[in-house]
Amino acid sequence: MIRTVAATGALAIAMFGVSPALADAHMEAHGEHGDHGAAHEKQTIMPEGEGARAFMEQFGFSEAVIHGDTVYLSGVILGGPREGETQEEAFDRGFRYIGSVLARAGSSWDDVIDITTYHVDIDASMPALAAVKSRYVNAPFPAWTAIDIDRLYSPEGLVEIKVTARVTPAQD
Repeated sequence: MIRTVAATGALAIAMFGVSPALADAHMEAHGEHGDHGAAHEKQTIMPEGEGARAFMEQFGFSEAVIHGDTVYLSGVILGGPREGETQEEAFDRGFRYIGSVLARAGSSWDDVIDITTYHVDIDASMPALAAVKSRYVNAPFPAWTAIDIDRLYSPEGLVEIKVTARVTPAQD
């Protein structure tokens, strides 16, 4: 069973630009949950970069998990701007990364059904985050919960984003 620990490895990806890739498929029995012992495939997405992958394996979680027609992304931590960059540009880097994970999972920003954001200073981060989010998320809008917290796994992190999406439906 793969455990999802929000943000730890995704931090390495969003802040350091590690390139992720589709990894393993796992079989998980769900007989005790009412489906009479049927096995359902669970695919995991892991980074290609050796260091980021080792980090995720050390803590026992995946960058994303695809189960059925749902994609669950681990949290992605967004840091502050690099030299010469605005806060919006820094946050945009994280949204592009999330979009790349969604694409590899057979999904897109249009398929996002739920977003949860964790802010170390919600008043300071919300204007830039909302501006960037509006470039990626269109109507009909997903559910969104924004939570102010004391800190993230990475001390440099300002916002963590956790996303749930559906797999893009096949075109008939």
